[in-house]
Amino acid sequence: MQSNIKTDHTDIRTDGWWRWLPVSWHRYIYLARLDRPIGWWLLLLPGCWSIALGASTLGQMMWLISLFTLGAIITRAGGCIINDMWDRQLDQKVARTTQRPLASGAISMPAASLFLVILGVLGFLILLQLPLLAVYVGIGALPLVVVYPLAKRVTWFPQFILGLTFSWGVLLGWAAADNSLPSPAIMLIYAGCTAWVFGFDTIYAIQDMDDDRIAGVKSSALALAQQIKSAVGIAYGLAILAIGGGLYLHGLAIKPTDSFIWGGLILMALHLGNQVRLLRLNDAPLALRLFKSNRDAGLLLAAGLILARLV
Repeated sequence: MQSNIKTDHTDIRTDGWWRWLPVSWHRYIYLARLDRPIGWWLLLLPGCWSIALGASTLGQMMWLISLFTLGAIITRAGGCIINDMWDRQLDQKVARTTQRPLASGAISMPAASLFLVILGVLGFLILLQLPLLAVYVGIGALPLVVVYPLAKRVTWFPQFILGLTFSWGVLLGWAAADNSLPSPAIMLIYAGCTAWVFGFDTIYAIQDMDDDRIAGVKSSALALAQQIKSAVGIAYGLAILAIGGGLYLHGLAIKPTDSFIWGGLILMALHLGNQVRLLRLNDAPLALRLFKSNRDAGLLLAAGLILARLV
């Protein structure tokens, strides 16, 4: 039996671990984007930053990172389903997305809705493992998750809304680790993370510029056009400055353990600078590679924060 998802489409991978699962499951894996882990990585990493800063013990830090990993996979999957529900007609007009399960008809809306409910229950059960304050903070992200798919219809900068959404892990991670509302330092890190997400999602949007013009979809890549290289550079620069400022306000100084953190931030800054150097407006495959490389950029800072705790 063969899957009814075409295998020659750039938006869907068909050569992963799920090949060993029943073919009837594949369409749900594609719907939840489980074939492309980059999304949940980028959702997870901001939470890891604040968990490493706020956890009182190494055991608590590792437990929370484990919970957040499961939560990021489930939350990202649910967000993708909501996005595809809103965009199923638009996706039919964009070459990269025409074979997504809802756009192609491989999955019906009722089936997708049931899958979304199941993921929602699983995500809520994971959220309940956190302190009550963190549960409220987690629920607070739901409006952003629902509204984001609509943003591209009303604003040229939906990437900013995505930045607010994907960066929510900074706030949730802190509430889970410290059982307190975010301090000004954590809010500054959240702002920096939002700028980082804006930058890398603007790069991602380069892939769809021609189709988005035809479909009438707005994006920061279209709005910035020839200034995109400078704009991404500014976004990344603001990200590093705000994250660095937040770390400084949090009380980090120049001492042996903190040097791991500052080293991670410096390496992240160099990584982002190299992305800007390589960026080309008319090179969609390169844009996708640069976008995916942001997992490594975020991991550099996460590694520095975690190493500082381990040492």
